Parts: sequence; C-alpha cells; structure tokens
Amino acid sequence: MTFGGVPGEDQLEKDKIIERQLRFQNLLMSISTQYINADVSDIDRLIQKSLQQIGEFVEADRSYIFSYDFTANTTSNTYEWCAQGIEAEIHNLQDIPVDFIPQWLQAHRKGRPFYVEDVSKLPKDGEFGLRAILEPQGIKSLITIPEIKNNELIGFIGFDSVRKINQYSQNEQDILFVYANMLVNVLLRKESEERIAEQEAKKEELLQHLSKQNQELNEYAHAVSHDLKAPLINIYTLITWFLDDHKTTLTESALKPLYQVQQHVEKMDHLIKGILDYATIDKLTTADREIDLKALLDDVLDTLLVPAHVKIHLQDHWPPIMGNDWSLKQLFQNLIQNAIKYNDKAVGEITVGATDIEGGLEFFVRDNGMGIHPDHFERIFQVFTKLDHNNASSGIGLSIVKKIVHHYKGNIRLHSEEGRGTTFYFTLPAALV
Repeated sequence: MTFGGVPGEDQLEKDKIIERQLRFQNLLMSISTQYINADVSDIDRLIQKSLQQIGEFVEADRSYIFSYDFTANTTSNTYEWCAQGIEAEIHNLQDIPVDFIPQWLQAHRKGRPFYVEDVSKLPKDGEFGLRAILEPQGIKSLITIPEIKNNELIGFIGFDSVRKINQYSQNEQDILFVYANMLVNVLLRKESEERIAEQEAKKEELLQHLSKQNQELNEYAHAVSHDLKAPLINIYTLITWFLDDHKTTLTESALKPLYQVQQHVEKMDHLIKGILDYATIDKLTTADREIDLKALLDDVLDTLLVPAHVKIHLQDHWPPIMGNDWSLKQLFQNLIQNAIKYNDKAVGEITVGATDIEGGLEFFVRDNGMGIHPDHFERIFQVFTKLDHNNASSGIGLSIVKKIVHHYKGNIRLHSEEGRGTTFYFTLPAALV
C-alpha cells in the first residue's frame, strides 16, 4: 500500500532485489567479455580477478575453485581469493579425500549446489565430519556450485562467509551457476590453447632435432664417401699398374681375378657416389634458376656412353623451367641411363619429351626395352633395389629420381609391359614452369 504516491516498504524491497539482480547480471556480462577477449597467458589473472569481483558482490570472505580427481578420489583447491584480513586456505586444501565431503559431492553429482546457511547448526559427526572440517577455517556460511563439462562433474566453485551468516536467494544461486559455466568454458579454452602451444613447441623441437640429424647425416655421408673412395682409388690404381706391367707375362686365367677386382672396385665406387647423391639431393644450397632444358639434355647425353644400336630422340621445343641445374641433370641422367641399361632390342629406341598438363608439365622417358612386371612398380623406387643382380648398378638411381621429383613437389609413375618397354612419367608443378 502506498500513501501520497510514496512506494510502500515491500515495493522498495522488491526494487532493491531487482536492482541487485541487474547489477549482478551486468557484472557477469563484464566478466564474460573480458574472458572472450583475453589472451591465454592472461586467463589465470582474470579468473583470480573475477573470483574477487563475485566474492565481493555476494559479500563472501573467501571464493575459490576446486577440481575433482575421481581417479584418486580427491579434490584440490586450484584458485582462491580472500578478503582483507581473511587467512588463505589453498595450501591446506590439496588432495582432500572426497570421502570427507559426501554431502556436497552427492549434491554436485546431481547438478545441484551445496548450501550451508549456518555451519553451527550442522550435526557434530566426528573429527572427519563436515562441521569439523569447516569450523576450523572459521566458516559460518558456505555455498558450492558444481562445474559440469559435457555432463561430467569436473569441480566446483565455492564462497565462504567468515564474518557473518550469509544468505543466497534462488536467483543468486542461478546466477552463480552461470558464472560456474563461464569458468568451465574459459578453463577449457586455456587447456586447449596450452595443449596446442605444447604440441607446437614439440613440433618445433622435433623439426630442429630432425634438421640437426639431417645435417649430421649429410656430413657423415661426405666423410664416409671420402674415406671409402681413397682406398678404392689406391686399390684400382695398384691393380691397373700391375696389369700394365704383367699383362704379357701372365695367363688369362691368372689375370681374370684381377679384372674381377677392378669391376668390384668400380661397382663400389658407383655405390658410394649414389649414396652421396641420394643424401645431398634436398641439401642443395644453390638457388633455383631458369633452365634451358634442351641445353641441359644435350649435356646429359654428352656424359653418357650410348651404344651404337640405341637411338635417343628429344622433342624439338622445350619450355623454360625453374630448377637446380645439378638435380635436374641427375633426374634425366638416371632415367635415360636406366633405359639404355635395360634395353635388349637389336635397335633400342628412347624418347624424351614433355606435355602440358593442368598445373604444370608432365615429362616422360619412353623406351622399347625389357619392361617391368607390375609387381615391381613400387619396389624399384626403393633404395638399393635391383631387379637384375648381375650388373654393376648401385640400385640407387631410381630412388634418386623419386627423391628429386618429390623435392620439387611433383609425382612420378610408370607404365610398362614386359618385353615391350617402359615409360616413366614425372610432373613438375606450375610454380616451377
């Protein structure tokens, strides 16, 4: 009832309650905005600040966050704010057995708050009872709100009143539930971002480790090739001198083992060179430049021993291409040399060309040689793989080819029929064309 237009006491009280609820909601909106815009490194500070803001608003003396560990069946205090003059308890509240708090654990499992308006009215249920735990902390009133993530209980927020009995209306409890959900979300975000940062750090550490290993392997390959080549050269030179000096005095049967040694030394030399080439393909330090493919292929053919019965055909016009001169020579040299080596026809035909495809060029090296069984299509690109063990091949040539093509982000494939020949295709992307 009002007199002379002045609101009655009941209406004033209702207005105060509504005004308080609006201020509480506005506070939550402000905290939520800060959480959304926060950097992950600032989240701990903002959580601590929000515990103070909410704690002061509800006139609590201590506010805190606990996490549950249901593997160990314990709960631990992770964040805490205390009003001036109130003693902190966070260091005393680590790994507390959940058996000590069965009442509020039961409430939390049901998604409900655990609220004790007056601790002094709790039953005296022994030295490990709830009253025996709360009274030594000077707690007169307390409320705890469960934190739920994906329907799973992960912890709770709580508010202790030490100086006075404190009451929480149903509306205030509802707002505290909203705050608990906000905390769950921001803690999940922090967890996720820290996990991502940790994975990125591990990835960077792994990349640095791999880079170091690659450098060490590169240095090792050079050292080994040098250390192995030196004695091989000495062996080959000594045998050559001996053969030159005794060729007329020794029988063919006596000379044959020496010729075999020479062949094995040459084979070993090819193997060492192949290993070194394979190890250094992606360690090239010279910058890519525009390559004249016609000139490059002419240089390759000048370095190869092409038998008289083998004819090599190059297409007339070649587009310019960006790449490394040495690696592209290696690529074509190995493919053409392979086509020569495995040609069993009276007249060998080898054709090298390129066609435009979407996104770049597709090159091909086609021969009419022995061909390859489909079962070996993948295997021939593996290091040290040879289909014919009776030749001096190192078994590295095609693995070098594949590694060079992949270095330029291209692909390689082949089409072959036994007895009719093989065509190797490889692509180079548009960025290099």
